[in-house]
Amino acid sequence: MVREIVAIASLGGTITMTASPQGSTGVRPTLNALDLIEAVPEISRHVDVSAETLATIPGASLSVADLLRALAWAEEAVAAGAVGVVLIQGTDTIEESAYLLDLYWRHEAPLVVTGAMRSAQTAGADGPANVLAAVQVAACFQSRSRGVLVVMNDQIHASSRVRKGRSSGPDAFWSPSFGPLGYVVESQAVFGGTISRPQALAVPPSDALAPVAIVETYLGDDGALLDLAAAANFEGIVLDAFGVGHVAQDVAETVSKVVAKSTPVVLTTRTGSGPTFTSTYGFIGSETDLNRRGAIPAGWLDARKSRILLAAMLSVGSDIDEISAEFQRRGTLTAAAPTD
Repeated sequence: MVREIVAIASLGGTITMTASPQGSTGVRPTLNALDLIEAVPEISRHVDVSAETLATIPGASLSVADLLRALAWAEEAVAAGAVGVVLIQGTDTIEESAYLLDLYWRHEAPLVVTGAMRSAQTAGADGPANVLAAVQVAACFQSRSRGVLVVMNDQIHASSRVRKGRSSGPDAFWSPSFGPLGYVVESQAVFGGTISRPQALAVPPSDALAPVAIVETYLGDDGALLDLAAAANFEGIVLDAFGVGHVAQDVAETVSKVVAKSTPVVLTTRTGSGPTFTSTYGFIGSETDLNRRGAIPAGWLDARKSRILLAAMLSVGSDIDEISAEFQRRGTLTAAAPTD
């Protein structure tokens, strides 16, 4: 009987970290993909695996170029017959890297991203359990056509919703507003939620994305920081606003100036949960006013996801209308069945 193949690659992160040489402080990435697989012998009971080490660096140091190389590796693995792929990386940037990969992932086979909150030599290290769960999700037929998934702590998250909401501990990841898509139960992926997936975007011609800034508003904000970001040659700005998309009057006036320079401004909520509104409030600096000034509402996408999407669109030359339409698709279509 021919067994299914799951391809596994590692980029590094806490899951690969071990104690530093004598005299040094703290753990550092040292383990490769084969080391991680050998630590979980139960994987071989389920599927055959291939292992590749793409990098051995902390999650905070990952670049877009690293992720695009990982994307190419994953596509080659699927073309070679893998039913799913698992990408292991540092958790600091999973919520951004998984979404970036999801924007470009055009295969039915799942791409599952995982990592660990505790280093390999720590008591109660969560890395082996997360790798096993990720492999089980990648091999499960029910995971197909759901795009890039994040598996941590036996929870299955949509890449467009997941956030690292706590600095430490195995329960650091969750999906605000809607919760996880499913769970790993008795070695199987069990899904109770769905996610819509618009058509994949074109991969940018270079290994870097257009520069986009995130500017979070604050009590007493006079728009100076937003003005500085616009003057610093960022090609786009994500304005992380109060509540459902509100800023002070001075900030609203600055938005008009920035948009007039043909710099797209995407409006998100800094609350961490819930969407931006479009037409409930009518005061100066409200979501209605900002939209009228040309700001693009992000809907359910948070600031970090919005920065990735805006940068991806700008990197292939999209204009304001195309960017606005893409945010409409990805920021509001949140409850449809997965596409085939």
